[in-house]
Amino acid sequence: MDIPALLAGLPARLSAIPAYWADRTPDAPALHEGGRQWSYAQLRHGVDNAAQLLRELGVRPGDRLMVVGENCALQVALIFACASIDAWIVNVNARLSAREIDSIAGHCTARRMLFLAGASPEAAAHAARHGASTVTVDAMGELLAGGLNEASIAEACVPGNGQVAALIYTTGTTGQAKGVMLTHRNLLFIAAVSSTLRGLTSSDRAYGVLPISHVYGLASVALGTLYAGAALYLVPRFSVDGLLSSLKDDALTIVQGVPAMYAKLLQTLGGPDTPLPTRLRFAYAGGSPLAPSLKRDVEKLLGTALHNGYGMTESSPTISQTRLESPRPDDSVGTPIPGVEVRVVSFEGVDVAPGEAGELWMRGPNVMAGYYREPAMTAAAMRDGGWLNTGDMARQEADGALFIVGRTKELIIRSGFNVYPLEVETALNAHPSVIQSAVVGRTLDDGNEDVVAYVELDSRQSTTAAELQAWLAQTLSPYKCPSAIIVMEALPAAATGKILKGQLRQMAQDRQ
Repeated sequence: MDIPALLAGLPARLSAIPAYWADRTPDAPALHEGGRQWSYAQLRHGVDNAAQLLRELGVRPGDRLMVVGENCALQVALIFACASIDAWIVNVNARLSAREIDSIAGHCTARRMLFLAGASPEAAAHAARHGASTVTVDAMGELLAGGLNEASIAEACVPGNGQVAALIYTTGTTGQAKGVMLTHRNLLFIAAVSSTLRGLTSSDRAYGVLPISHVYGLASVALGTLYAGAALYLVPRFSVDGLLSSLKDDALTIVQGVPAMYAKLLQTLGGPDTPLPTRLRFAYAGGSPLAPSLKRDVEKLLGTALHNGYGMTESSPTISQTRLESPRPDDSVGTPIPGVEVRVVSFEGVDVAPGEAGELWMRGPNVMAGYYREPAMTAAAMRDGGWLNTGDMARQEADGALFIVGRTKELIIRSGFNVYPLEVETALNAHPSVIQSAVVGRTLDDGNEDVVAYVELDSRQSTTAAELQAWLAQTLSPYKCPSAIIVMEALPAAATGKILKGQLRQMAQDRQ
């Protein structure tokens, strides 16, 4: 892949995507939602009308427009409309609490808040709380607009595609939420590389269930699909029945999801022994660690390779992924995507030998512009030479394949030994009764740390915590085995499916 040529050919704004395909394939399907379909020509019309509406609502270049909702066609149109008038889109999942919604709105000083109530009862509730009124985007539908924030100050605009396009707030349960500034160049680069590496064509039909309020759903799924002129099937929330129906009725060719989604599918179907008839070209997992046992079962069920990838909001998000032409049988997150460099270093910033674990640093055209209004936090994440410290521990084998070991801040030091939660979670998830697990550290009175595991079990099984302890004893050193395994009906998770470990750490500490 000729990266310099790709970068030189990127347009100035995200809004060029629907415009490009509306000129070339105007009647080709772009979006599907709940039985409705929009062609690329209809999408461009909706984008143009939405842009005019935003101007009428007083949204200026450099303003932050906060959109509260769940996946729908109107949300996609607003992303492109914002881009066309140089405003920043701030997509926020409607399932966040009122406190979280208001905190984000206050931090970004949103000029307006829009609520997409048609696909989300929670968005309607937030709109009512803010006294929002109904407005319409022609051919796309109604939404609710909150009042104008006269105190909001517009940010300066920059030429080219270095202008900020999206402000994405990371999901955190403790501490200060961080607004990650991603530019048009960041997002267009990932969209272009993702669609190229996966060989997307206009005949592809991609499942759009990952929240567009999250960078994976925005850049890799939504923008990556539309960049190729393919069709995006939008779904506000994941359900196993919904996925099964779409695989059958919509003849999906691409499914991207998080491991928890695939685990729920296997649980509902009772395992992988009755393969599903599909037209899938490939399936991808990302957003959280993929256990090898889950990967094998999903591949058997879907009849295709389940590819793995790795990234973070600050890298727009993709850093590495496995390749379609060379599926891997292990839990590697693949090799760095073209145009992205990585280093694995010691805590002193010195490169470690191949195969050794260290902090993962990366740089490339997808590195964020920084954390909004947080220069100190931005400086803490960046290293000399444009390197971003991911905060993850990894090892890179001689063939370039990356393996994520765990989060630097999640490292548990137990009696002087390092315990990486991911290793314990992988061992737990290999048990046939475990749907998913999360391992956290608990600080003891003497300053030592303990290992605590939370598990979500298949309700049709009668596995006990003692049996899981015995299972782990077969594969893990004694110091890595949890002192407690706690069974939960469902692990706390964000709308993306990401397990909220902050809540679990607090629960573990409260048990002390």
